[in-house]
Amino acid sequence: MDLSTTYLGLKLPHPFMPGASPLVDDLAKVKRLEDAGAAAIVMHSLFEEQIAREDWATYKHTESHGESFAEAVSYFPSPDRFALGPEEYLDHIRRVKAAVQLPVIASLNGTTLGGWLDYSRLVEQAGADALELNVYSLPSDLETTGQSLETRTIEMLKAVKQAVKIPVAVKLSPFYTSMANFAHLMDEAGADGLVLFNRFYQPDIDPRELKVVRSLALSDSSELPLRLRWLAILSGRTKASLAATGGVHTHMDAIKAVMAGAHAVQVVSALLQKGPEYLAQLKRQVVEWMEEMEYSSIEQMRGSLGLKSAPDPSVYERANYMLILQSWREQNVAQ
Repeated sequence: MDLSTTYLGLKLPHPFMPGASPLVDDLAKVKRLEDAGAAAIVMHSLFEEQIAREDWATYKHTESHGESFAEAVSYFPSPDRFALGPEEYLDHIRRVKAAVQLPVIASLNGTTLGGWLDYSRLVEQAGADALELNVYSLPSDLETTGQSLETRTIEMLKAVKQAVKIPVAVKLSPFYTSMANFAHLMDEAGADGLVLFNRFYQPDIDPRELKVVRSLALSDSSELPLRLRWLAILSGRTKASLAATGGVHTHMDAIKAVMAGAHAVQVVSALLQKGPEYLAQLKRQVVEWMEEMEYSSIEQMRGSLGLKSAPDPSVYERANYMLILQSWREQNVAQ
């Protein structure tokens, strides 16, 4: 059985890997992921705000006078909110590279053009084999246009591509006005991969305490169909590799992602819940299913149910909306 795949130009034994998460903060768990057969290690993100805070602290101690900028620090999250600061993050890349014989994909998370993008060069120097640029943006300014956000993201990608020689993937949200066109623009701008999709962690409201509270809910398989739709739409239509992340919990989820067009399948919540060893079970079950269905390779499966290959492409488009609503009505009439 040939499970091999190529993702970001990296030749991998199979598509399955941990996505960005706290799992990789612990070297012992990184080793367990390797022992479980991970194809690569994806680091958690180093945030623009962390780098900005460190830059501000350096300025304060070397160039500033008095306390004229003291209030600025209050806008940055405190360092103890993060497991690894910027320098520790680079050191951790080196430690992970020394500990395992796997490709290491670093991650930078930010929304603006600026000095934090210089860290792309530093993660390359630390030994990262590739970089995932996580453009997590939630604009609340009424004057910010969708086009300006897209333009800024493309400029960020181009700046990083000019700074490094390693492959660069862009982790996107699904909320662009024209997702297909924006993916095409990222492809044309040189993205080596597109990771679909970022998860927006939503705040909740405590009505009794009259406050907004942070909440974290792990994904489940119900989140996968959104990824499947856009993997399928983009499959075979971009030069960039495609990765699925979010909603992959079972071997059937992983199989669906590959059939939709994924070159890589990232798993996070299931590994947080069940431990790194679950990755080996996931891979084993995929192989068993492929043997049962007489597939000889991942390549044979990939994109077989994408928009270009599906027997009924309309299921990925507007016609599906009308047909699903009609089928619900017909089911209820029959009852």
